Amino acid sequence: MVRPRKYRFVGTEPEVLYFKPRAIPLRDLEEVKLNLEEFEAVRLKDQEGMSQEQCAKKMKISRPTFQRILQSARKKIADFLVNGKALRIEGGTCIVNARKFRCLKCGHVWNQGRGKGRPRACPKCGSDNIKSEHKIVNKL
Repeated sequence: MVRPRKYRFVGTEPEVLYFKPRAIPLRDLEEVKLNLEEFEAVRLKDQEGMSQEQCAKKMKISRPTFQRILQSARKKIADFLVNGKALRIEGGTCIVNARKFRCLKCGHVWNQGRGKGRPRACPKCGSDNIKSEHKIVNKL
């Protein structure tokens, strides 16, 4: 019997979910699918410059699992670039830290724009007793 997959923790969803070569109609392109945990692995390791141990801890997985995810992501990205395919970012088995917040005092729910960081207080009542909402993605 196959062991069920553990959820990986992803900091945020990318703002752009699809890339394709310029001037080639979509109907003529093959597509490569990069799942959200692969996207997060590349973001943490290559963009943020974190060590594999730090990345694995942040995603709440083992270091060998992180290495396998990163290796898979890099292979897909190379295929996309070298062979001129389209790249779609979607799915995976992960919990995404969404940009939605809830005030535990008044119950107000709001979205926080990207690049603004975590809000310090509820915009409605001013309470600092707030929590971020998480989104579970379980689609491969």
